[in-house]
Amino acid sequence: MARIRWVLLLLLSLPSSALPAARTRPARADDAPAARGVGCIGLTVSDADRASEFYTRVLDFRRELSTEVAGESWERLQGVFGLRARTMRVRLGNECLDLTEYLAPRGRPVPADARSNDRSFQHVAIVVSDMDEAYRRLRDARVEHASTGPQRLPDWNPNAGGIRAFYFRDPDRHVLEVIWFPPGKGDRRWQGSRGARPLFLGIDHTAIVVGDTEASLRFWRGALGFRVAGTSENWGTEQEHLNSVFGARLRITALRAPEGPGVELLEYLAPRDGRPLPADERANDHFHWQTTVRVADLDAAARAARGSGLGWISPGPVSVAEQQLGFSRALLARDPDGHVVQLSVAVTNEARSTR
Repeated sequence: MARIRWVLLLLLSLPSSALPAARTRPARADDAPAARGVGCIGLTVSDADRASEFYTRVLDFRRELSTEVAGESWERLQGVFGLRARTMRVRLGNECLDLTEYLAPRGRPVPADARSNDRSFQHVAIVVSDMDEAYRRLRDARVEHASTGPQRLPDWNPNAGGIRAFYFRDPDRHVLEVIWFPPGKGDRRWQGSRGARPLFLGIDHTAIVVGDTEASLRFWRGALGFRVAGTSENWGTEQEHLNSVFGARLRITALRAPEGPGVELLEYLAPRDGRPLPADERANDHFHWQTTVRVADLDAAARAARGSGLGWISPGPVSVAEQQLGFSRALLARDPDGHVVQLSVAVTNEARSTR
């Protein structure tokens, strides 16, 4: 008994650092550094002037700003040595796109045989108030079709029935979607007849093709704190002709942050022959997209993203002196399929005005 008492006294006298560490429960989504919102969706273009002309003339975006960046901090952030890049920001409603042209070094074009079930696939869905009129506008502009024509999803699908959608390509062959929501579907701000409303209303979401929904959820929901807003499983001739993929059967998971457009995970249950994102993809390639996610704690979000995705493109959080694009610190990371996320801390108007 005396020996046991002596051991207990010895243990109590030890500093806490000398005691075995207590087991901690596994991280849950509630512990994730919750995303504040989704910001501008970025895509690399071959000619920023040509791209902005297309988006403003054909799709009724408006030009918001133009800026040019170069230097070591931007090279580290984007993972491209010797870069000089020009970004033109265009906005539709509350949402925006960053069209970035790399003046140096020039990147590769979108592959001619790119398919909608490749895991490099990403698009933005632009909401329209009248699909027939929108399609006429696109035909007049002689856009390249990525669907055979507008498709109406069947009524047997309770989560998607009645939605009309059409895929097409911009001048650099990025895939875009126009989408129309019937009453009771989509966000309330997309509801209502054409009337006096604009034809093109805003961006509902960006969609990315993933290989494994559960792995993607560990990144987007578990690490970044997005919430699942809805799910659907789509198949049939309408879906096949929308995606131009014979036999397409998709598991769709809609994710949302408190603000900004959503992120949709598209997992092709069939066919399973989609190609992975090229391992050597870089930000100056024209098939590069990046989704801006605003966070309150960049360091915590970066650590969480690194543990559940393919790692960082940037060497770590990078501070930039030029803040025209609305952030002062940022980091580029990849999700499990290689899709690029820019984690950033937004610059307030007050902070921007003091510079």
